[in-house]
Amino acid sequence: MQESDDSRADDATLTARLLEIVRTLAVEMAPARSQLQVTLDTELDRELGFDSLSRVELLLRLERALDVRLPEKVFNTAETPRDLLRAALSSGGQPADRALHTDLAAVVLGRSDAIPPQVNTLQDVLSWRAEHEPDRTHVLLYEQDSDRALNLSFADLADGARRLASGLVAYGIEPGQAVSIMLPTSRQYLESFFGVLFAGGIPVPIYPPARPSQLEDHLRRHARILANAGARLLVTVPEGRSVGSLLRRQVDGLRAVVTPEDLVERAGSFVPVAASPDDIALLQYTSGSTGQPKGVMLTHANLLANIRAMGDRVQATSDDVFVSWLPLYHDMGLIGAWLGSLYFAMLAVLMPPTAFLTRPWRWLQAIDEHKGTISAAPNFAWELCLTRVPDEQIQGLDLSSLRLLFNGAEPVSPQTVVRFAERFGAYGLAREAIKPVYGLAESAVGLAFPPLERGPIIDRIQRETFERTGRAVQTGADEPALEVVACGQPLAGYEIRIVDDGGRELADGEAGRLEFKGPSATQGYIGNPEATAKLFDGEWLDSGDLAYIREGDVYLTGRVKDVIIRAGRNIYPYELEEAIGDLADVRKGCVAVFGCRDPETDIEKLIVVAETRLQDAEALDALRRRIEEASSDVLGLAPDDVVLAPPRTVLKTSSGKIRRAACRELYEREALGKGPRSTWWQLVRIWVAGARSQVRRTVKTLGDLGYATYGYLVFCLGVPFAVLTLILLPAGRPRWRALGAIARLMLRLARVRVVVHGREHLPRSGCVLVANHASYLDGLLMLASLPDPVSFVAKAELREKRFANWFLSRIGAHFVERFDAARGSKDADRLVGLAGTGGSLMVFPEGTFTRYPGLLAFRMGAFVTAAVNRLPVVPITIRGSRSVLRSDDWFLRRGTIVIIVGKPLSADGDDWDAALALRNRARSEILKHVGEQDLALERGLT
Repeated sequence: MQESDDSRADDATLTARLLEIVRTLAVEMAPARSQLQVTLDTELDRELGFDSLSRVELLLRLERALDVRLPEKVFNTAETPRDLLRAALSSGGQPADRALHTDLAAVVLGRSDAIPPQVNTLQDVLSWRAEHEPDRTHVLLYEQDSDRALNLSFADLADGARRLASGLVAYGIEPGQAVSIMLPTSRQYLESFFGVLFAGGIPVPIYPPARPSQLEDHLRRHARILANAGARLLVTVPEGRSVGSLLRRQVDGLRAVVTPEDLVERAGSFVPVAASPDDIALLQYTSGSTGQPKGVMLTHANLLANIRAMGDRVQATSDDVFVSWLPLYHDMGLIGAWLGSLYFAMLAVLMPPTAFLTRPWRWLQAIDEHKGTISAAPNFAWELCLTRVPDEQIQGLDLSSLRLLFNGAEPVSPQTVVRFAERFGAYGLAREAIKPVYGLAESAVGLAFPPLERGPIIDRIQRETFERTGRAVQTGADEPALEVVACGQPLAGYEIRIVDDGGRELADGEAGRLEFKGPSATQGYIGNPEATAKLFDGEWLDSGDLAYIREGDVYLTGRVKDVIIRAGRNIYPYELEEAIGDLADVRKGCVAVFGCRDPETDIEKLIVVAETRLQDAEALDALRRRIEEASSDVLGLAPDDVVLAPPRTVLKTSSGKIRRAACRELYEREALGKGPRSTWWQLVRIWVAGARSQVRRTVKTLGDLGYATYGYLVFCLGVPFAVLTLILLPAGRPRWRALGAIARLMLRLARVRVVVHGREHLPRSGCVLVANHASYLDGLLMLASLPDPVSFVAKAELREKRFANWFLSRIGAHFVERFDAARGSKDADRLVGLAGTGGSLMVFPEGTFTRYPGLLAFRMGAFVTAAVNRLPVVPITIRGSRSVLRSDDWFLRRGTIVIIVGKPLSADGDDWDAALALRNRARSEILKHVGEQDLALERGLT
């Protein structure tokens, strides 16, 4: 009896401590509710407003205070403190944290062969791996609440996928039909994904519900995605079967809601369905695509092209180990982490997102345990590690194995990057390993990655200038500034440009809409021709992001659309606004939902502004709670702040659309809800500000157009004087210097500033000058910058252009065939002979130029000529000309061009090896100064 009384006393003490911890956190989140009473049956979501981040903090506090280990599933399933209490009582006295465990002896690794080019679909990649190295460990999988990793080989995955594919065929799945997968990170998910592919279907990953109690509402929202994709089956958890009849009524063509176990039961004999590279391999929906679903169509060719491009940039090999907790329904986790690991035979160490969210240090410990070399996470996860990982949990942590730690999928915070590097640098993390990147589903996943050898770059720009004009003007370290993180340079084969609202390409340092193209660019959104039409701007795709480019790097500055990013999820406001507008006492159509960045945590908060005529305090509190409940029902999380405002507070356009950005501005100034008169004045001020902004944009556009017109007028007026000079003056130094003077005058009048460094390095006798080629202006720049005559080496195609042929011939240019090997060899021999006469040659060894920044491979002709004739090679770097006048774009822009003349280089002999070494030295010198990426290295041409 005494023992039973003691047990009840212990349970009562535990209950009291647990409730106090819950109450304390709830009051911290909402100090105005200081008199809040919390019972065992108080609802965590609806009554206390605990979202996913709040739940993380709650579980951490409970485990530390009670010294128990709560199951990870409690993070999702707990509805009340009573659920937490049951979990604590059933923990069995387990310590709050346990070490990860892997039977390393069972892990089969080693150097793996590269996938051959003829393997061109995802299922063929898996089949090839399973055939050539069946026992090699592909995935070490930590499933929910498990500290022991499951060892999954290529053969294991292929065999399991074929069993599920057989079941899918038994359910009537035919080639080209969509199958949706709503499963947590598990072996069943991996097998289901490839099972769909082996059956000839199209996988459609969607995110699982936050809590089982919300499953029905969750699937109701996902019905739009399933209908848009034309899904025939939904593969999900056993709890999902109960809503199968509901979904079949809402989704035409949906035959069944099944589990992986159901598919295995139907399995029989099976022959995988053949696929082609141009078949759709994946429909990628974002987590917020419930209002107007946009399913990105990605083919096998798209996915493999992007995986190869990313792998080439980061030099991925089978020696790498990719550690990831990223959800497999998201492109970064699915394509970047898992499918990328499959293609390059990297060991993939996977764990569920809840394993990270509940205990963020587990991610870091997994990197240490498995000597991870690559990992990735969105910015909120980096912040979570900074704020939720106590020092005692990571004593002895070693992150020195990491060579790449990507930060992507949401805006990258410069403060987070700096703090993360400082804190975890003490645990062996190299600063150069930190890689902010940029990508989007419309490009499969990756679009821009930084160079391997470089750490993060943070651009400090004048805030007022940028906000007012869109120009990113750099400022000093001691001055107040807006900081923007560089997110890398385009992958090989991809192009990025920045355009204004009129579609005109902007110069470096000017912010606008980011557009791109490349081998993995989607063909559009399935079943949504309107959205597809808006996506394309000719051959370019609109990313929906705002950015600027500086020296080849992409700097993201915002989003065109009002997407709210919270805890790694993209939240679209439209559905929540509609749900809240349907509530009694809320003025329908007068609700604004937007995101607002918290300056202290750098995490985006979810804000709801709703108009109401209620004035009674109790009635307002009741309405606020109903809004929080509606948010929990629709999004699975409560808003951070609900502003109940009088009528005419929510700002709208003349057509009645909600002006969320304007509402956000008023909210940040604490000017919302001040009454009709205050709102009227705010409307006036915003209208005036908008008018001023439009005037500035118009003036700027007209100014740019006027400048371009003026610049071409200057050049057109200068051409007749150049022609007269070529006709009247004799060849040689007089003609050259006169042309140089005309070129300099034209550039000066056109207000193109040219700065030349190192002119003293030019030899007085014959040499071979080599320069990078970035713009149509480069020849004119050399004419203006070189004091003594040189013979330009030009491509043979220019012979076909009458004026270019006459002009170049008159200044002593020599034409070289680039594509006919026999004629090209003769031209090269002729150049060798010409160089032997003592003159100087001017060569652009790239042979051509592109609109996107990067140094192409150098052709050998100039360097063979120099080696044979024992002539010095002078490397010349041109910076800025690409921005002033790009390839395929004749719009002239203002800018400064810097020309750097390097010291002469001499060959060590007159043979091929000496010429090759000379080329490499000259190219390295130019690459050092040009400030652009090495495209030849990415394409394996160096």
